[in-house]
Amino acid sequence: MSQPAPHRPPLTVLLATPRGFCAGVDRAIQIVERAIGKYGAPVYVRHEIVHNRHVVERLKALGAVFVEELDECPADRPVVFSAHGVPKAVPAEAKSRKMLFLDATCPLVSKVHVEAGRHFDAGREIVLIGHAGHPEVVGTMGQLPEGAVALIETVSDAESFVPRDAANVAFVTQTTLSVDDTAEIVAALRARFPAIAAPHKEDICYATTNRQEAVKQVAARSQVLLVLGSANSSNSVRLAEVARRAGSAAYLIDDADGLDLAWLKGVGVVGVTAGASAPEVLVQGLIDRLGATFDVTVEEIDAARETVTFKLPRVLA
Repeated sequence: MSQPAPHRPPLTVLLATPRGFCAGVDRAIQIVERAIGKYGAPVYVRHEIVHNRHVVERLKALGAVFVEELDECPADRPVVFSAHGVPKAVPAEAKSRKMLFLDATCPLVSKVHVEAGRHFDAGREIVLIGHAGHPEVVGTMGQLPEGAVALIETVSDAESFVPRDAANVAFVTQTTLSVDDTAEIVAALRARFPAIAAPHKEDICYATTNRQEAVKQVAARSQVLLVLGSANSSNSVRLAEVARRAGSAAYLIDDADGLDLAWLKGVGVVGVTAGASAPEVLVQGLIDRLGATFDVTVEEIDAARETVTFKLPRVLA
């Protein structure tokens, strides 16, 4: 006589939309894939193309070789610059070595580079709101001479910053920051420097903003929120922070294997999202893992519709 199926407790999964790949990440990954297809393996990539372990491992299997600096790349093989952007010295070095290079910098990061350059040309002192050591911050600060950009990480930094001329200051921001945290820092800067020049359009990118808004809506109804993304992914880390600020417990996991079922003890509603560099297959894998233990009902929470796409470099199109 067959045993009855074990009882599975009900669990509602609130799926945040939008989630996962943004247009800049999608473009960067396609650049590496197409470069391998056109030039053969190996294709070198300076820094992780995007901050996701699964994406990097898949591209390695296709023939990508990830390095930290250009001097690790042979001059006779193509090299791709990551979506986070690079200091100006990097393409200059590649040109001096007559290397074939492909720039996968997200166009929205490039916009910040252009803004910073305009402020510099106008003689303004530039403040960059961002996280020290993040590749995007390194790349943005590296667009201008050393000392031209001051990094501000916190409200405290904003309150203690002493410019040369308080009437001639501008700010730009990293694209993957917490919208709310950044607003607090900007408010502190504006309070001290009312004439501070701001970006024409918000530097925090549409994808970061949309994913954080979706998380707020999901977290308001969830006891626990699971964020799929790698620990070195700034936008993924911010999603977990936003969820906690909204009152939900939140955990950042690489994939379904990172789930600890103890987190869900007594939980009836769990939110799920994915950082902008996390592939959708990880979301499905997590839902399948939950379905092995719970009677899962999936409800999609639609916070925004995204239609942004970015063109590939002409040489690969």
